[in-house]
Amino acid sequence: MEPVVLIKHLNHYFGSGQLRKQVLFDINLEINAGEIIIMTGPSGSGKTTLLTLIGGLRSAISGTLRVLGHELRDASPKQLTQVRRSNGYIFQAHNLHGSLTALQNVKMSLEVHKNLSVSQMQTRSQEILETVGLGSRLNYYSNDLSGGQKQRVAIARALVSHPKIVLADEPTAALDSKSGRDVVSLMQKLAKEQGCTILLVTHDNRILDIADRIVDMQDGNLVTTS
Repeated sequence: MEPVVLIKHLNHYFGSGQLRKQVLFDINLEINAGEIIIMTGPSGSGKTTLLTLIGGLRSAISGTLRVLGHELRDASPKQLTQVRRSNGYIFQAHNLHGSLTALQNVKMSLEVHKNLSVSQMQTRSQEILETVGLGSRLNYYSNDLSGGQKQRVAIARALVSHPKIVLADEPTAALDSKSGRDVVSLMQKLAKEQGCTILLVTHDNRILDIADRIVDMQDGNLVTTS
């Protein structure tokens, strides 16, 4: 069975002409279904760039990058959109819409799935928020939620569509140690229940124990695998 993510000799550049700068160098990585992979490394090492390439947020330039069987090198915007629909994203700043309630924020991520009715989207969104412990906060706006609660909404939004891959970029950076542990434990539990793969970028050494594998980025190079 082909890995969920298959990367071979991937290079990536920003800019063009004399300003062209290489930011990823000969990356090789395989991620299998159901694995929890944590990617570590200092700021500027290329972690987020690699995450966005895997997530289809930008097109790969050279090498091989296959995600869920789709080659993303030189992929068209339409192809990248298709890949993104199989992913769930969790960002450092949670990126909730302040004008929407917790329920509306979660429901919004289901609106690209045309096979669901409005009532199905409503029910599924409410159920996932109850699962993450926010059943009493369905109609709260983000300004009325704590940092940990906002990140729980972000997790619910990422997982409500039952994605095959969850991509998380520093999801505990703005949280205290207990909230951070609660958040990643919740991600781990829900992902295992849904059978999805997690790739999590972090500087937080307190959560490394949830990983099946840890990969380390240094200056655009994948230097160790443990």
